Amino acid sequence: MIDMLTNVDVGLVVLDKSYCIRMWNRFMEDHSAVTESDAKAKNIFTLFPELPENWFKHKMDSVFLLRSRAFSTWEQRQYLFKFKNYRPITGTEEFMYQNVTMIPLASADGSVKHICLLVYDVTDAAIGQKELQYLNLELEKTSRTDALTGLFNRGYWEESFQSEFDRCSRYGSDSTVLIFDIDHFKNVNDSYGHQAGDEVIRSTAGLVTQLIRKTDVAGRYGGEEFVIFLPSTIAEKGFIFAERLREKVEAMKVSYEAETIKFTVSVGICGFDKSLANHEKWIEKADKALYFSKESGRNKSTIFSLE
Repeated sequence: MIDMLTNVDVGLVVLDKSYCIRMWNRFMEDHSAVTESDAKAKNIFTLFPELPENWFKHKMDSVFLLRSRAFSTWEQRQYLFKFKNYRPITGTEEFMYQNVTMIPLASADGSVKHICLLVYDVTDAAIGQKELQYLNLELEKTSRTDALTGLFNRGYWEESFQSEFDRCSRYGSDSTVLIFDIDHFKNVNDSYGHQAGDEVIRSTAGLVTQLIRKTDVAGRYGGEEFVIFLPSTIAEKGFIFAERLREKVEAMKVSYEAETIKFTVSVGICGFDKSLANHEKWIEKADKALYFSKESGRNKSTIFSLE
């Protein structure tokens, strides 16, 4: 029985109440490079000073007191013992991922004077789960992102905009929406080609990303048209933002192959007002302001008047 416990492919450690090691199996020897004879009767914190002493003692105290098992998973703490990872499938990970079970060992009188630690190498499973989580996050990101610009796609930003409208309607909050598009974009495509046009759209989106705050939401409306909504912002402040954006676009040069492309944008702005029936009407008012900017010469920003 002792031989089986010694050679099992799971770490097995028995500790007494003084945290001295009473059993140390082959798994622990192989991964720690500490032999059983060197480990026995040694204080585990002296032997492994990197152990999280306060956390570990808190866990162990509950096992001694309640006489019930305790657990630690790799999601809570990657490892208890800082063992190198030598798994062939997950060789890129530096340290082993571990699940640990802490089992009370009762004496004949029912008292618990020793605890058994079972240390499981779960590196392959943990990495697989982490990769799955990463892929799920990437899939979620892809489902809400416009492929060309990296901004939110229409489905996602409109859903967010609906929520912003509901919030403003309920609490009377300030918020402003901007719609802008690239002036004479058809001329860009006709003069330089559609790939150059895509580069102009990408560069514009990149500038938007630089200018907005974390709380702002920017998306592609479609084609060369974009939408931004600015929470906690009145229309006049939205106009200041629009002018900064417009001026930076005007100063920007987009290089494509041997060509340098300059262009401008026109912007429509509308602040939230309780008279708006829904978020579609809000966007519609901003769109009317955009139309005015374009009809009055382009390369302008216009606030829609709700009066």
